[in-house]
Formats: sequence, structure tokens, C-alpha cells
Amino acid sequence: DPQFILRLSAREAMVRLEIEDNGPGMNGKVLKHIFEPFYTTKAAGAGTGLGLSVSYFIITENHGGTLTAESTPDRGTRFIVQLPVSRKKA
Repeated sequence: DPQFILRLSAREAMVRLEIEDNGPGMNGKVLKHIFEPFYTTKAAGAGTGLGLSVSYFIITENHGGTLTAESTPDRGTRFIVQLPVSRKKA
């Protein structure tokens, strides 16, 4: 059965959100490229390959956080978002 697990925690000055599923997962070759603009595993016309790239940019550049992914084929994927509790103003 499809399953999503959400975890939220605070570590030092960061808030950590983990989003995990039990789907098909990704192999290392795919995982290595998922945050690159226009990278997609979907058929032509089924997606632009921008969603994770834009998310990565917003989280890292606009909010000073991190976005990472861990995945195991046939076991699922976990995305980890870490955001600072407060952002220093420039």
C-alpha cells in the first residue's frame, strides 16, 4: 500500500522536515541529477523537469536552507528540507 511519512523536528537553529514514501525509489544515476533544471524521467510532454530544481533554488537561495534526497530502488525515497529558524537580514 502506498504510504507517506512526514517527520518534523528542530535541530539547533534549523527546522527539519522529512517527507518519505515507500514507492519505487530511484537508482544512484537518477538521484544524482534530480535537482538539475529540465531533468526528468517522464516521457516527452509529460513534465518539464523544473519542479525539484525550482524547489531547490527557493529553499537554498531564498531561505538559506538545504534540500537533499535519499533513495533506495524498490524501497522508497526521502526528501529532507532544512530551514533556519530565523534568517539574518542582509
